[in-house]
Amino acid sequence: MTDFDRADNKHRPPLGGTKVPTGKPLIVTPTFVSRVDDTPRGERPQDSGSAKSRHGHEVHFLDWRASALALEGDPNLAFEHWDEYWRKVHGPKFAWDEPGSSSAKVLRYDQVHRVASGPSSGFPLPYRAMVDDDGRLPSDPWKRGPEFKRPRWDGLAYIAYADEDDIEATLGQEKFAKRIIADEQTAFRMVTREITREHILIPSERHRDPISLVKIHMRRPELSRDAFQARLLHDHADLVMAQGATKELVRRYAQLHNIGSTQTDPEGSKIDAVSILSFACMNDVEDYLVHADHAAIAASEDALAGKGSEWWTAVNYSVINRLNPEVITLRKEEN
Repeated sequence: MTDFDRADNKHRPPLGGTKVPTGKPLIVTPTFVSRVDDTPRGERPQDSGSAKSRHGHEVHFLDWRASALALEGDPNLAFEHWDEYWRKVHGPKFAWDEPGSSSAKVLRYDQVHRVASGPSSGFPLPYRAMVDDDGRLPSDPWKRGPEFKRPRWDGLAYIAYADEDDIEATLGQEKFAKRIIADEQTAFRMVTREITREHILIPSERHRDPISLVKIHMRRPELSRDAFQARLLHDHADLVMAQGATKELVRRYAQLHNIGSTQTDPEGSKIDAVSILSFACMNDVEDYLVHADHAAIAASEDALAGKGSEWWTAVNYSVINRLNPEVITLRKEEN
């Protein structure tokens, strides 16, 4: 076995083999993740058994004992080290078929890493120069910096299967149940476990689009989940796709509709659906969000969205891809 045999790029084009999808909705586990850091539990929840120390034990009080974290004990390096570890270490571990294991039922695995400098619901566009009443830049910016409103999640593991049974066939293997879970507990403080049905409305030409706009939808209380998802998939999606800005700038558009979970999932169960829109670059996202066409899209979302909804932008990494080219999901399957 050579070092190249363990490289994760063997699981995606151009080196990995692919097949053409059928157009049937795929089953996706959109695993939202929050990274290990020294944020107090009261400000960011933590899964039992996560945030491992160098001795393999859970660090219960992260704000008191951040230096004990196995991944990175220096808070100044924590974000960079975590971001690097997730892509360069955890991704190849997930893709590697150790003896007796197989990831063949995973049709696609993308890591979607949130980018703080991109637009978010906590700091939306347009960005404006900070000026005083006379239009001059302030000389005391240290007094005037805006509050940072961190989204709930730091990223998304976007994992697709052909059927729901393929989830257990994959995650039930010893490699995943014992060693991948252990790796998650080292790198993440919380992960969600929801199961969704994927509807691809605008397929990617290459499925290598670098930037994603991730919208987490929680419905208004007066709407049932079924009613919310039906309106999102039909009326709202049709509105999105009819806009000229969408046709010009959006390279991929998919909706993930929550249909259950792989285990008890108090945080993920609150999410009714997720929209993923992909772009060629971050400026295209920004141009899309300030375009006049987007006002109608935002109004439609506001009519459906309830408390807890958020959106943010991310860089997308393809770790596994066994489907190419991508095709539109047949929405009639849901009728």
